Amino acid sequence: MDGQEVGETEDLATLVHLNEHILLQEIKSRYFKDKIYTYVGDILVAVNPFKPLKIYSNDVSSQYRNAKISSLPPHIFAVSDISYQAMLGQGLGQQQSQCVLISGESGAGKTESTKLIIKHLMDISGSTSQLGQQILQVNPLLEAFGNAQTLMNDNSSRFGKYIQLKFHKGQVLGAKISEYLLEKTRVVRQNPGEQCFHVFYYMLAGLTPEQLDKYQLDINANYRYLTNGLNKVKSSSPRLKSEFEDVINAMDVVGFTEQDQDNMLSVLSAVLNLGNVNFELNSDDAATVSNTGTSALKQAATLLGIDALEVVDCFTFNETVTRGEVIRRNYTAHQAEDARNATTKAIYGRMFGWIVNKINQLLAPEILEKEMGEIGILDIFGFEHFEKNSFEQACINLANEQLQFFFNKHIFTMEQEEYKKEGIDWNEIKFVDNLPLLHMFVGKPVGLLSLLDEESFFPKATDHTFVEKLNKAFEKNTYYLKASNTTSNNFTIAHYAGKVTYTSDGFLEKNRDTLPPGINEMLQRSSNSLVSLIFKGTITRTGTLALQGRSRKSNTKKGRKAPVISAAKRKVTLGGQFKTSLQILMERMTHSTPHFIRCIKPNNNKAAASFEDNYVSSQV
Repeated sequence: MDGQEVGETEDLATLVHLNEHILLQEIKSRYFKDKIYTYVGDILVAVNPFKPLKIYSNDVSSQYRNAKISSLPPHIFAVSDISYQAMLGQGLGQQQSQCVLISGESGAGKTESTKLIIKHLMDISGSTSQLGQQILQVNPLLEAFGNAQTLMNDNSSRFGKYIQLKFHKGQVLGAKISEYLLEKTRVVRQNPGEQCFHVFYYMLAGLTPEQLDKYQLDINANYRYLTNGLNKVKSSSPRLKSEFEDVINAMDVVGFTEQDQDNMLSVLSAVLNLGNVNFELNSDDAATVSNTGTSALKQAATLLGIDALEVVDCFTFNETVTRGEVIRRNYTAHQAEDARNATTKAIYGRMFGWIVNKINQLLAPEILEKEMGEIGILDIFGFEHFEKNSFEQACINLANEQLQFFFNKHIFTMEQEEYKKEGIDWNEIKFVDNLPLLHMFVGKPVGLLSLLDEESFFPKATDHTFVEKLNKAFEKNTYYLKASNTTSNNFTIAHYAGKVTYTSDGFLEKNRDTLPPGINEMLQRSSNSLVSLIFKGTITRTGTLALQGRSRKSNTKKGRKAPVISAAKRKVTLGGQFKTSLQILMERMTHSTPHFIRCIKPNNNKAAASFEDNYVSSQV
């Protein structure tokens, strides 16, 4: 089939000769013809057009309903239809769970692809019921609270999610969301040119003057946690106001009550006010709330339903009892700021976990059928390589290494023989087995995460001693490169997608993920029912929030008191939680038939009609 014009071959696996150069030129030619989808065997390559295309209408959707893959142009709807038919067992005799793995770097179009897959599945399954509409609104709702503008992507997912759609006899019965590693640090700090989570800007632009007053917000205030200011709100107010209305509508459709929404807005407003609680040193060199932070403290405490004086105590000192004697340790101003930020991150992270819990509660199948089919859709953060890479990037890139291994095993190892039978020269296509690198990350007892946990429990350990331990453990590992300067906190890992230099600053603190003493108990006593609920819940070994006494129709069970679990008793680190959640995800996907969509970002400027060969080549 090599006689065809460049850009006209819909499945590049049918070419007699296929190498990286041919692959790149075919995709590039199709991209400039607005043919953004291309098959490479079982893989759908999707190039982000950075402009609207009229290829997702209901008419187009109906064409890709129970259609042969070769009879229509490549399309994301075709992958959706294939997974649906396979889930029903057509051609196999029995139904089988399916999963759609959507990969690609930040800004490549993974989130939009996820929404298109779900939309088409709702269309072809005839799910026009209220449940179908609820499922369609889940993504926009989670995007508001879990996505943010970054330098690479205006709508970057700062968490990963696996959406399991449950079917019986072809009809959708419910859905379940699993979330992974929300970037809580973004709540309190953003890099230059980046933004906090979308919902804060939507809220400030969308609330009426009366509501702003109710939630003690000021559109002209300088909120520390919105690091790069409110210019976004002022310059894009109409659009952001519309986005806020869409979020409220999504919450209405999914099933969040007015009280739920009021509590959520109170928590969001409290977060912004907490950021403006300032500290200074008194005459005893102990941290105290400054005059400029008193008003913000009172507002935050009121919104959270807690006592302002108790907040001050938790933020500024710690008391322990030794042999019957009370010993008070005063915090420095910097330690008080750390306590404030840790509390804020916990509040937002637990609220996000509650949102996912609430969605799962509302969308759970009414009746669990024995013969229930499932289609899982994975939308997880793409490989990240920034000017400064920290703990979050290490976890994100570990996830991508794990998915790359899964991809290699299925595509290159399991199907290589089949392509050889078809006469395709596979010797020209090389791939890197990244299993040794995965062992370096997650191996025991000498894996990167195991060593991080070990250091996290040493009281005298520092971010630098952690790097020293890595340098010694991996000095002969070809995937690990230590810094030339022995005093540096940097280390480099040669990932499948390229070398990334990490800065260990903050690794131990982020991995411990602990709260200051007294904070958890104080928030459990909150008069805000949402705040009290989420802090009476426990964090599971996978890092998700488990609420006490939950049922599908009610938030709590009367007469059942949740156990108080302090942060000190929770021994599972954030890295440990993430590793466990990845293992469970991989097991779940291994027991399903996978379908792969590889999203490609054509340029780094988020521009239409621009295709940078070297940049794209690094992604394919």
